Amino acid sequence: MKKVITIAGSSSQKSINKALVGYTASLLKNIEIMSIDLNDYVLPVYGEDYEAENGIPIAVKRLDEIINTADAFIISLAEHNGSYAAVFKNVIDWLSRLNMQIWREKPMLLMATSPGGRGGATVLQSAEASFPFLGAKLIGTYALPYFYDNFKEGEIIEESFRKELEDKIVGFSKEL
Repeated sequence: MKKVITIAGSSSQKSINKALVGYTASLLKNIEIMSIDLNDYVLPVYGEDYEAENGIPIAVKRLDEIINTADAFIISLAEHNGSYAAVFKNVIDWLSRLNMQIWREKPMLLMATSPGGRGGATVLQSAEASFPFLGAKLIGTYALPYFYDNFKEGEIIEESFRKELEDKIVGFSKEL
């Protein structure tokens, strides 16, 4: 059975991106899902001096081993001031010290949502430009705008947004 790792790029316990990535994973059939919670990998802020003095934290090595087991990834990024949430950026910085090809050339569906009308489009554009250099094989991107209007009781209620995501899942599934 294929294994898809899901990550919400947020440390919030009430993360809307965690809700979106969980819903998206539920649309996959006959797939093992492993959800990574970034709160389980508390790390110092990356810095060359810290790394030189202390080495790479064990939590980073554990996370890298888990990532290595994936057949594909679904990542939903929180957008903070037009960029990645600090916790996600820090994890990426640490992981890149072990392997610049963090995503191992595996298929990835990249998503974002926000309470606003752009649905995290700015952070998606940034990730779309940089993730291939980190070994992502981007299969598609998806932005859900106005999260609190379009996502209720654990699912996307606006038909056009739901259909768009379902179509993305079909394309993603073909790559597994």
